Amino acid sequence: MAETVEKMEAQGLKVADWVKEMLDSGFETFYAVKDGRRHYYDISQKDYLPIPERPNVILIRDLKAAGREIEANPSASLIDMGDGVLLLEFHSKMNTLDRGVMDMWRRSLERLNSEPEWVGMVIGSQAENFCVGADLSDTSTGIEERVDEMQQMVMATRYSKKPVVTAPYGRVLGGGAEVAMSGARMVASAETYMGQVEVGVGLVPAGGGCKELLRRVVTPVMRFENVDPLPFVGHVFQVIALAKVSESAHMARKLGFLTEADRIVVNPDQVIAEAKREALNLAPTYRPPIRRKNIYVLGEPGKAALRSLVYGLVQAGWATEYEAFLAERIANIICGGPLTGPQWVDEQVILDLEKEAFLELIQQPKTLERIMHMLQTGKPLRN
Repeated sequence: MAETVEKMEAQGLKVADWVKEMLDSGFETFYAVKDGRRHYYDISQKDYLPIPERPNVILIRDLKAAGREIEANPSASLIDMGDGVLLLEFHSKMNTLDRGVMDMWRRSLERLNSEPEWVGMVIGSQAENFCVGADLSDTSTGIEERVDEMQQMVMATRYSKKPVVTAPYGRVLGGGAEVAMSGARMVASAETYMGQVEVGVGLVPAGGGCKELLRRVVTPVMRFENVDPLPFVGHVFQVIALAKVSESAHMARKLGFLTEADRIVVNPDQVIAEAKREALNLAPTYRPPIRRKNIYVLGEPGKAALRSLVYGLVQAGWATEYEAFLAERIANIICGGPLTGPQWVDEQVILDLEKEAFLELIQQPKTLERIMHMLQTGKPLRN
């Protein structure tokens, strides 16, 4: 502050008298942290006063200022929110899933499930976006290892012994959408733009995105008799193959990313607090899901039906030949691979198919062109 005042006066700019008085009295900044709370300088009182707390609002910076940060690395932090609830905060570049985020995600689940003082956890932050997906420039580990790790983490989160609530907002893309869907419940900001956009870089969701959309869209309706699954499978196919991104959390629910049990919060400042509340509500009686065959797939007959849809997209000029190639891989995944007919399968079947397709596509020249174009321009390439 003092340095700024000096520069202003050197340039002939007038500095308010009360600012000079404040500095002369030993108050060096307009805002300060005292006893773990943020304070502001009050002109009339000539002293720091605590900033009034807003109901149902938790600010991560205040938690950190109060010494609630348990662990941290350059990309993520683990924070004590109080009442036995942990907060896993991403703060990597654009909140991408880089090495530091993955390490802290693993550590957070280990501590949540092994330390008795914790009853639940929230995954959220208050940066510009929740998560825009994997760090495409990260070459610190092999591709197959990274896919394995991502799948392990989303499944560990889904089957955590204690509830994990995700709090998406802003852009929630690719791997970010997979993180958001991995929790026991989602508390989303109304302004949430969610989508599995991997085809934009010539890839397919490989961290459970295909599996989770099938579980959320197709599985519930197939618990009833005499239901035609094809329209629901076709919906999942189009959401992934066309890289549909929601324009709001309500639209994300229509696309299949949010379930009816997930919550939508209008005030973005209240998302973290409401996610904490949800974790506390779940904790007393929480039981993790039972692992079983809970994904309904159509097998080869379903793939045949989806191929006609792909053909129509190409003929109408809505998809390139390479996008049709990608769509074929997506159809194979969501239909369960080379199965002869409709049946229930374990989640791991879809995860394995996701990984197989991803590892095939990452070697394709056109995919590499798309990835390089995205890294250089920040925009997708349609080749």
